[in-house]
Amino acid sequence: MSGSNVWSRSREKMRLFPELFAQCAGEATVYGKCVAATTTGRQELQKDMCAKEFKALKSCFANAAKKKAK
Repeated sequence: MSGSNVWSRSREKMRLFPELFAQCAGEATVYGKCVAATTTGRQELQKDMCAKEFKALKSCFANAAKKKAK
């Protein structure tokens, strides 16, 4: 496997990111609000505090990527 192929695939994925992100704006907003709400003041974000919201965002990205690949 050539190193240049790895970089080409990575660049292509990064080019798609804004489009995929736009398709998941609602999920991203919910996740962002959860993170912001759980880190008010000096609180630190702890693992799994926003797991449900992250899972929804991750699922949305995966579905958007599958649609784009077709």
